[in-house]
Amino acid sequence: MENRNDRRKLPIGIQSFEKLRKGQFLYIDKTEYIYKLVHAGAPYFLSRPRRFGKSLFLSTLRAYFEGKKDLFEGLAVEALERDNPDAWQEYPVFYFDFNKKNFRRTMALEEVLDGHLREWESVYGDEKQDYSLEARFQWLLVKANEVTGKQAVVLVDEYDKPLLEAVTDDTLEEHNKAVFKGFFSTLKSYDEYLKFVLLTGVTKFSKVSIFSDLNHLMDISIDERYAGICGITEAEMKAELMPEIEALAGRQKLTIDECLAELKRNYDGYHFYPDTDGIYNPFSLLNALDKREFGAYWFATGTPTFLIRRLEQTGYDAKMFTNGKLFADGAMLSDYRAENPNPIPLFYQTGYLTIVDYDRRRMRYTLGYPNEEVKYGFMTSIAPYYLHAEDHDPESAGTDIFAIDDAVEEGDLDRLRDILTALFARLPYGTDESYVERDFQNVIYIVFMLLGKYVRTEIHSAKGRADCIVETADYVYIFEFKRDAAADEALAQIEEKGYAVPYLADGRTVYRIGAVFDSAERTLSEWKVLC
Repeated sequence: MENRNDRRKLPIGIQSFEKLRKGQFLYIDKTEYIYKLVHAGAPYFLSRPRRFGKSLFLSTLRAYFEGKKDLFEGLAVEALERDNPDAWQEYPVFYFDFNKKNFRRTMALEEVLDGHLREWESVYGDEKQDYSLEARFQWLLVKANEVTGKQAVVLVDEYDKPLLEAVTDDTLEEHNKAVFKGFFSTLKSYDEYLKFVLLTGVTKFSKVSIFSDLNHLMDISIDERYAGICGITEAEMKAELMPEIEALAGRQKLTIDECLAELKRNYDGYHFYPDTDGIYNPFSLLNALDKREFGAYWFATGTPTFLIRRLEQTGYDAKMFTNGKLFADGAMLSDYRAENPNPIPLFYQTGYLTIVDYDRRRMRYTLGYPNEEVKYGFMTSIAPYYLHAEDHDPESAGTDIFAIDDAVEEGDLDRLRDILTALFARLPYGTDESYVERDFQNVIYIVFMLLGKYVRTEIHSAKGRADCIVETADYVYIFEFKRDAAADEALAQIEEKGYAVPYLADGRTVYRIGAVFDSAERTLSEWKVLC
């Protein structure tokens, strides 16, 4: 039996660079980016999804500016700084961490800022402790310069957490924005006392005055030079993690190539600049390699409830996420405005969508799911809302999919018909025909997209393709859905278009299914099968 202690230590959840290095955890070297940032000298802003390594990168910067050269032995930045006589000096570092606090109440943000200032006042003096937060911060920057003879480094981890947690409370959100305005505007007016500044977060709130006041911040979120600053590239994975990949392949009874393909399918696909190498989700990848199981690790750490509610409120068509017609320009991807009715920028910034193409002539990005983990996790999350399971049993959406999976695997067409009839019966009544059509299409789309997690499915919308084809080891199902028509019409279309022809010689049972939705009665009114 394998000794667990013989495994290499993967840095899952490790946010301290010093702990990582001293604890001999595996480290994928990102210090070349530190060299680039430090020697360019600009104040920066970086947006990346949660659990993508922002905190660890900031911690690495902190160790660099604290002169802890021993922690960087053998890393890229050590070699890059070898001939630099000014390297590895110790600077005063002001590190703001907004990760650990709950900001859903008034004054929580002020308490965190006060706690940080008190820590630094214990070093540089507390003469201004009775002043405002911003006055105390300004004084500390000046005092640190006087005491050390060095400019200060300011690192801000997850600046937007106090804002994201207040998005459902307008009063609290405005309060926290005002606190930020007063406090961090110091970073511009006291620039002469600053050596380096980096703010990180998931979203960039365009109307938060921290960005209008700090218009000198360089946003490197969509920048080719820093596309791989967080996350793991395929080259990094193959260079650093092959022993773990071989162990995963052995556990799952896969070849190395099959295992790499499965890792890519589930965890790769993030693009933070067009036409660059895909980035693997580091949290999911490392968990899969550590546990030697493929799972939805990143998605399981937080259900995007507020995103789903936002999608529901805006009435977005679920099919838009995979039809290749989700477009955005650079400004949309860079900024988030709470009042913007378009939820797509927020879905991009939070990691549920990524750049899949770019039209340089029109300067237009095309967005889509990065990988299977995100696609199926997100589809599972939105299913209760689009399938109206919340009006019945909130847990029923998932069990519906399992039941459909069982039915198609077993060739049980009666059971399949009954489940779909129950799903259509949940649709709300309304007078707007466009809503009726959208709800009808969304049920079909979501059910068969989710079914694709278990068996092979094809969803097509182009003329000349079946509504859905489902394949199992023993059966092929060719569906044609109609609204307020006749099942015979659906079957005739399957025959006329020859949808079944590619499958007739492979030995499986082929079912042609014509299904009709009655929009007035909200029911599956006809169901005819040809074998």
